[in-house]
Amino acid sequence: MKLVTAIVQPGCLDELIDALVAAGVRGLTVTDVHGFGRQYGQYAGQRTAAGLPAQRSVALLSKVRLELAVHDDEAETIVQEIAKCAGSGTIGDGKIWVSPLDTVLRVRTGERDDAAT
Repeated sequence: MKLVTAIVQPGCLDELIDALVAAGVRGLTVTDVHGFGRQYGQYAGQRTAAGLPAQRSVALLSKVRLELAVHDDEAETIVQEIAKCAGSGTIGDGKIWVSPLDTVLRVRTGERDDAAT
């Protein structure tokens, strides 16, 4: 099993959830988060000639974090769906990472791993 985690722009969330459900996702968790990436929370036009932020302050930008426990053979399809929906080609579109998931337990039934997703 894999844990797919994505940080994306909030504006694409509704379309992204629709696409993931259409791709067969049976559950996900969404969290409002704040952070910065390489641009330190500044927009592309706010940089010096050296590529540093125009201001030394760091701005925390609003994003959403999605987490999905998926079967190994579904992970790449899910990653591609997220990238397709979240990608605008501009700085700040987000990041996706995939991690191994050792075990999953459905609390209500005690089912584990593949049966629990």
